[in-house]
Amino acid sequence: MDDVTRIPVSGDRPYDVLVGRGLLTALPPLVDGAARAAVLYAAPLKERAEQVAAALAGAGLRPLPIEVPDAEAGKSIEVAAGCWDQLGAAGFTRTDVVVGVGGGAVTDLAGYVAASWLRGVRWVPVSSSLLGMVDAAVGGKTGVNIAAGKNLVGAFHPPAGVLCDLGLLTTLPGDDLRAGLAEVIKCGFIADPAILELVEGDPAAAADPGSAVLRELVERAIRVKAEVVGADLRESGLREILNYGHTLGHAIEKHERYRWRHGHAVAVGLVYAAELGRLTGRLEDAVAARHAAVLKLVDLPTSYRADAWEQLLPAMRIDKKARADTLRFVVLDGLAKPGILAVSDEHVLQQAYEVVAR
Repeated sequence: MDDVTRIPVSGDRPYDVLVGRGLLTALPPLVDGAARAAVLYAAPLKERAEQVAAALAGAGLRPLPIEVPDAEAGKSIEVAAGCWDQLGAAGFTRTDVVVGVGGGAVTDLAGYVAASWLRGVRWVPVSSSLLGMVDAAVGGKTGVNIAAGKNLVGAFHPPAGVLCDLGLLTTLPGDDLRAGLAEVIKCGFIADPAILELVEGDPAAAADPGSAVLRELVERAIRVKAEVVGADLRESGLREILNYGHTLGHAIEKHERYRWRHGHAVAVGLVYAAELGRLTGRLEDAVAARHAAVLKLVDLPTSYRADAWEQLLPAMRIDKKARADTLRFVVLDGLAKPGILAVSDEHVLQQAYEVVAR
């Protein structure tokens, strides 16, 4: 476990995010005192899950491997209920632990299973995807999807620690890696413009899993999220800024029945939110245009179907930031100056959509 960066997340239940390579030796200390460890994983990560289970067994724990459906198919109440049944059959107690091995969908599920079992047991995400490392695994937001929308059922349940093993990114398909960059770029616009400069300066290195540039991007994005969630765990104010681009993004995911990658949907959502900010006089033209320009450098989509608007608007209305009949969006008042825009005028919403419609 060489050259490890430790990023603290403050709050009532502080923990560290570890970024590096070969991090499995850091796992047993995070679960000290547990007798059993459920290891949730999807089939593509079976080999990694077996390595995690072996590390836990070597520390004296009894691992319980639980395979779940891959990607968003695993984020359901039915899958969570199946996991709870297995925990019950194995006699899991409040001192035991849940470990999620995989991308954001698996770690979201693992965290929710842990938050709900006996009203809360420890859990640790071992993130294998760029999206998971910079977003899903950090911050303690756990949950599952239901028919009405994405992440509408869940809990705030901080982990005991987070392991972001950069070595796993070398096995990630290129499209998945680039999709994760959408959340990284989001952090650049809302808080750390140096991220945008790194991507613009060397787009190829930004998408290279072995590059020093990507490592710096990962660490910068995690630091942005750590600072925000440390100050506002339960999304009562500041944390809403992390949803920049997500209102339309989640609506697109639902419309696509989760066949679109989360990062691809968020990329389109970022362009939409920038245009909404521009149209309402909150954001300069140049900064709005920079959104699509940066996203295109790493081959992320910036447009969506023109004929989908009538389905996307109702989906946005059940966004967790909405209040009564008013939609609320995170917009920018300038680079790294996020704020909230309340919109009840559907014409403005549709007009902004024209910039991404194809």
